[in-house]
Amino acid sequence: MAAALKRAYLSVYNWAVFFGWAQVLYYAVTALLGAGHEGVYAAVERPLQLAQTAAVLEILHGLVGLVRSPVSATLPQIGSRLFVTWGILWSFPEVRTHILVSSLVISWSITEIIRYSFFGTKELFGSAPSWLLWLRYSSFLVMYPTGISSEVGLIYIALQFIKASEKYCLRMPNKWNFSFDYLYASILALVIYVPGSPHMYTYMLGQRKKALSKLKTM
Repeated sequence: MAAALKRAYLSVYNWAVFFGWAQVLYYAVTALLGAGHEGVYAAVERPLQLAQTAAVLEILHGLVGLVRSPVSATLPQIGSRLFVTWGILWSFPEVRTHILVSSLVISWSITEIIRYSFFGTKELFGSAPSWLLWLRYSSFLVMYPTGISSEVGLIYIALQFIKASEKYCLRMPNKWNFSFDYLYASILALVIYVPGSPHMYTYMLGQRKKALSKLKTM
């Protein structure tokens, strides 16, 4: 009974987020073909925020053992995406019309449409077709570099606006006797991308090798 409930919940979760990302991709492509890259963010803002924030549940799924994905791999990726979604795009409108928003949104949405449909199919039917498994473990070869490059580029572009606005900064003196500079935090995030991105890419290459080796034996 518990196993059936778990599969039902994960199936509903994966397909719900799949449809969220499908909506993001549709709106992004429609805006890109119509108004150009300047109108992409305005077209996808709400569904993008909902779909990306829903990924927080994946961390919880890993912590309570609903899925086997290690939190150590899930947390950095979801954390960086939430930072870009809310800490950059939502917080600093000046970057929203940049062309990198288009490459970011398209890279993210294609990746997630494939990933959530793969896991949704597995939960619903017990397995996924070989072509979907191949896509799940191969699409990142292109989508991860384009997505990461877009994330880094948008954070870098936002630095000037972060510095000028002093948004989210806490200056001394204050009652907490604590200071925080969002500019330095954002620069630190950029620095973390340097070792973090190759590490994550290498990890996914290892996952791909294991998954496709199983496919060959089927």
